[in-house]
Amino acid sequence: MKIINEMRLDFWPRPENESLARMVISAFIMPVNPTLEQLGDVKTAVSEAVTNAIVHGYREARGLVRLRASLDEEGGLSVEIADKGCGIADVEQARRPFFTTMEDADRSGMGFTVMESFMDEVEVISQVNSGTIVRMRKRLAPAHALAREA
Repeated sequence: MKIINEMRLDFWPRPENESLARMVISAFIMPVNPTLEQLGDVKTAVSEAVTNAIVHGYREARGLVRLRASLDEEGGLSVEIADKGCGIADVEQARRPFFTTMEDADRSGMGFTVMESFMDEVEVISQVNSGTIVRMRKRLAPAHALAREA
């Protein structure tokens, strides 16, 4: 598949930067004219991944969160959220609904479940003390719709 656009944004793991990531991904996908439902799905999934990086990955430590995204000619969106934080010891356990490592905090443990429900594919790669990468894909427009616009 041919990539028609891509972007990268690095930002500090501060809570207010979660809304920055939502706005940037929204602006990035607007040229393919997503439906309101698709726009909401992508914003929510990115928000969950960024929040996980900030709250769980860095736990108030310094570092950077990286948001990368690309659009392909078939209307496919690829998004990657990466951090170099504490990592996840057991990814399969972390992906289970209601699992959280912060039981004393106001966390539901539904981040990965939310990402999986709004995106077509979610992949999580993590290593303790090295960080986590969340890769997500979603089809935003059928191939024939983009072909007509070309």
